[in-house]
Amino acid sequence: MNRYLLIDGYNVMNTWSKLEGIEFLNLEEAREKLIEELIDYKCYTGENVCIVFDAYLVKGNLGSKIDVEGVEVVYTKENQTADAYIEKKVEELLKDRRNRVRVATSDRLEQQMVLGSGATRISARELVIELKTVRKQIIKKTEETKEKRMVLEDRIDEKILETLEKWRRNP
Repeated sequence: MNRYLLIDGYNVMNTWSKLEGIEFLNLEEAREKLIEELIDYKCYTGENVCIVFDAYLVKGNLGSKIDVEGVEVVYTKENQTADAYIEKKVEELLKDRRNRVRVATSDRLEQQMVLGSGATRISARELVIELKTVRKQIIKKTEETKEKRMVLEDRIDEKILETLEKWRRNP
């Protein structure tokens, strides 16, 4: 089963800054910070992540898709909303019945469209809380790893360890 998380980028950014009391210097800084969080989230959960940013009011914009360390970042083309892109992507992904798709948005109409198509929805607020939880789990796991004694004999096969020990004793 493949799991996908599609995110209405600006919708989540607005909620995130309100919940966290974060003030960004500019829109680009906020996008980059959210993408960084989603990279960590993807690595930790294994879920496929696609974040979509509206660029439908940008004249002549052809849209773009880039991969940032495994996270798909989409800027919609002129006259295409993030909602429209997400709806199309959900439909495409759900053609394969093995796929499980969640959409993060607080837009009520979009939530209804998502549910009607067979995907599940998560509010922007719920996603922000989930990101915080994952961040705490990553920090905890990192601290636990640091506390463990890192010696070679803990990480290599027993037979190899025996061979090395024989070599050490009989030069």
